[in-house]
Amino acid sequence: MFFKWCFRVIIVCLGLWIILDLASHLGAEIFWFQEVGYLPTFLVRLITQGALWVGVFSLSMIYLLGNLTLAKRWQYPQSLKIEPARIEKTTLSRELTNFLSPQYKQVYKTPQIATGNRQIKLFWLLPLTLSLSFLVGLIFTHYGQVALSYWNGEINQVNSPFTILFRPEIVWNLSIRIISQVWYFVLALVMAIAVLIYSQFLLWAIAIIFSFGFGWLISQQWEKILLYLHSTPFNSTEPLFGKDISFYIFSLPVWELLAFWLIGLFLYGFLAVTLTYLVSGDSISQGIFPGFSPTQKRHLFGLGGGLMLVIAFGFWLSRYELVYSPRGVSFGASFTDVKIQLPADTMLCVLAVAIAFYLLWQTLFWRPKSQHHQWVIYGLGIYLLLLIAGDFIVPAVVQSFIVQPNELQRETPYIERTIALTRQAFDLEAIDAQTFNPQGKLTQTDIKANDLTIRNIRLWDQEPLLKTNRQLQQIRPYYAFPDADIDRYIITNQTNQQEPPTNEKRQVLIAARELDYNAVPQQAQTWVNRNLIYTHGYGFTMSPVNTVAPGGLPEYFVKDISGNGAALTTANAAIRESIPIGEPRIYYGEISNTHVMTGTRVKELDYPSGSDNVYNTYDGSGGIRIGSLWRRWLFATYLKDWQMIFTRDFLPETKVLFRRNINQRIRAIAPFLQFDSEPYIVAADANPDDKNQQFPGAKNYLYWIVDAYTTSSRYPYSDQNNEGINYIRNSVKIVIDAYNGTVRFYVAQPQDPLIIAWSKIFPQMFQPLTNMPVNLLSHIRYPVDFFKIQSERLMIYHITNPQVFYNREDQWQIPKEIYGTEPRQLEPYYLITSLPGVPFEEFILLLPYTPKERTNLIAWLAARSDGENYGKLLLYNFPKERLIYGPEQIEARINQDPVISQQISLWNRQGSRAIQGNLLIVPIEQSLLYVEPIYLEATQNSLPTLVRVVVAYENRIVMAQTLEQALQAIFQPEITPAPAIIRPVEEEGIPPV
Repeated sequence: MFFKWCFRVIIVCLGLWIILDLASHLGAEIFWFQEVGYLPTFLVRLITQGALWVGVFSLSMIYLLGNLTLAKRWQYPQSLKIEPARIEKTTLSRELTNFLSPQYKQVYKTPQIATGNRQIKLFWLLPLTLSLSFLVGLIFTHYGQVALSYWNGEINQVNSPFTILFRPEIVWNLSIRIISQVWYFVLALVMAIAVLIYSQFLLWAIAIIFSFGFGWLISQQWEKILLYLHSTPFNSTEPLFGKDISFYIFSLPVWELLAFWLIGLFLYGFLAVTLTYLVSGDSISQGIFPGFSPTQKRHLFGLGGGLMLVIAFGFWLSRYELVYSPRGVSFGASFTDVKIQLPADTMLCVLAVAIAFYLLWQTLFWRPKSQHHQWVIYGLGIYLLLLIAGDFIVPAVVQSFIVQPNELQRETPYIERTIALTRQAFDLEAIDAQTFNPQGKLTQTDIKANDLTIRNIRLWDQEPLLKTNRQLQQIRPYYAFPDADIDRYIITNQTNQQEPPTNEKRQVLIAARELDYNAVPQQAQTWVNRNLIYTHGYGFTMSPVNTVAPGGLPEYFVKDISGNGAALTTANAAIRESIPIGEPRIYYGEISNTHVMTGTRVKELDYPSGSDNVYNTYDGSGGIRIGSLWRRWLFATYLKDWQMIFTRDFLPETKVLFRRNINQRIRAIAPFLQFDSEPYIVAADANPDDKNQQFPGAKNYLYWIVDAYTTSSRYPYSDQNNEGINYIRNSVKIVIDAYNGTVRFYVAQPQDPLIIAWSKIFPQMFQPLTNMPVNLLSHIRYPVDFFKIQSERLMIYHITNPQVFYNREDQWQIPKEIYGTEPRQLEPYYLITSLPGVPFEEFILLLPYTPKERTNLIAWLAARSDGENYGKLLLYNFPKERLIYGPEQIEARINQDPVISQQISLWNRQGSRAIQGNLLIVPIEQSLLYVEPIYLEATQNSLPTLVRVVVAYENRIVMAQTLEQALQAIFQPEITPAPAIIRPVEEEGIPPV
């Protein structure tokens, strides 16, 4: 009795704890979304998820438990003794019984139970029940693995795992997994044996687990449901079915999700009921099953009819799935898919519907003695044969013997579709392709005329600059520079009062000095330090990309923490006027990973000043007030931080700031977007006239800008990249206030149907890009991640001729460079330069190409980032009939030069090493200039210094201490060699005249 009482108390406490945890989670999330201003967004998502979970869970429970209840009512009783199993006696025993009790047959009569007319003996019964149990285990394992993938965050909105069972490729993949992954097979087998032993308990338990699982899985797909309800036409059709692209992006994923749920539901229901009937009446222990009774048959006919309907639904969807077929030489429906697979799937769909209606008809108008019931077995057997022939044998034969011998001719129309729709999906059609033929006539005059380009050639890469920052600018161990971002700023110069000021665009590397609490000494990692004192980073560094300070170190426009009221140290008055600094506290950043409390009795560490520290109290708009006791309990439960309840340092105005990592912050608000991997910091005055209410702060000028993408894997005929994406647009720019945590979403590509749909769903979230403050708008740039995806697709899909595409004779590749001493793939790089034919300099992103398996330059892709030209892509094709040096060839020439090679070898002595930096190809006028910095760093306490600059132009290579010296040397006039001295040679035996 005592143990029962304890058990009940534990159950009640556990239930209360779960309820409290869920309530605290919901309450804290509501407060947080209210703080950031996106509570309606959260409520729409929450209500949608809740409605989906309740609806799917309820329907699944009603269907599965309802059918299992009927099966329990109609199953054979356990007391049933089947005559062939019961009378296993000798003839003598039977005769003896009749002799001793002649009235035995009249007195004892076997209960009359309606059994089937086809008994199943142990020889067939055991394999049948074991096979059905194994299928149950297999289905449970498969759906469980999908659920675990979502639970572990391995699945996103791009690579959805909702593949429909009964498709040949899915069945084949499951078979391969069973064979290759022993654990998969063992788990399914253990489940099968357990189901046979504890059939009644486990079949009901699995039904409940399935209902919970289906409800949870489909509630996680709230994005697909909302997009379906707010679908937007693409005004473009695919060529196979003539449907608008929106059908594949918005509708088809929802139909697939429905099929995923219904097939699992109906299949498990059919198997569970069949097993319930087969193991009833102690059939396994007796070694015989009396056959399905008429009531049981009618029940199974009804379940089979429903199952065949959802199978037909799956084959109907598989017709549209052909636009993602990988079978042919190009992505999408190929000749075999269109001519063979499509008719086969249509036929299988129609036949499945016919069988389903026959089964349902027989269920509704049941005749126990009907001779047509056996037709079902024949029909299902024929259907299985047609399935194997239509989905496996015939397509394979046609592909091997009809298509492959005439592949180019057969596949040409489908290659054209793949090329056209892939270029649409990745926005490659917007690329303006031009021919660029370098003339090699660059002069010193041209260099002077392009002075702005020359003064912005990047000599400092991110890696050496970050290493230098960590040595010179980290100030304290608990500060960190997680990244350095390339941007451009307008520097206002005024040489004297009589002349008007001049504005100069300068390319810079800017790095935020964030607080890394993990670097605080272990002895000081107390709760008070973690949550009340070490709350924020401070300041940033800014370095021009092309200048060097004495000793080869980078020059700084902004550096240090001055502590004299000016916050940071600036290089000169022009920088102080041009770069707003204010009070550059960073409460929200890339590496912020702790929740902090501000406005407490404990002062926050602001920044170190000499041997002392300066302290401050946060006065920003971020955070949630937790002055009252119930709010303390709420957030202590949510954050699992129980010290919040007992501390005496809190005041009525105390606030908690959590989710301070900007990546976590924006993902929590908009999980349906895909985000760029490189947020970048901007120093700008977003509210110069105090009229912009989006960012009302007056002292904070640091903002993070993040690019966000709308993506899909469902664009028809579009070839997927390595991440499973086959449609992408850079539709959103996000700005996060580094001090207040304010987040704003701006639509950068309003013609994208996906962002139009999301704007309908969340009308208060998105605003036009024109609403972004002007000082921030001037810092947006073409994102590197988006550029990489487009440039990778362009390596193949610059080809528009189907025969050339089929031959793969004009593929490109991204070249390699030597960085340090190791070769690696060239990364896209930003430049301030004037493009060929453009009369002004601008901020662009560049990437060169070389032909496949060759090293000469074949083309380069440029993305523009300034003003009205933002987002425009230009492709410059080099002539194929002449040699244009590629990065690998220039690297080879640099390393083969005896003087340069000797110098690098001298530097690579013990204790130091030379690092060859990024090789930049700079277009100037109608020529190409190659520039590579060389750094020297010690193997201990690395502090890279810029020691040389290598410049290559045409057939000349120069290495000098500065870029100016190298350019001067490479363009100096050729020195005419002295004439040869000719002297007569006296021949032997002939005296001179």
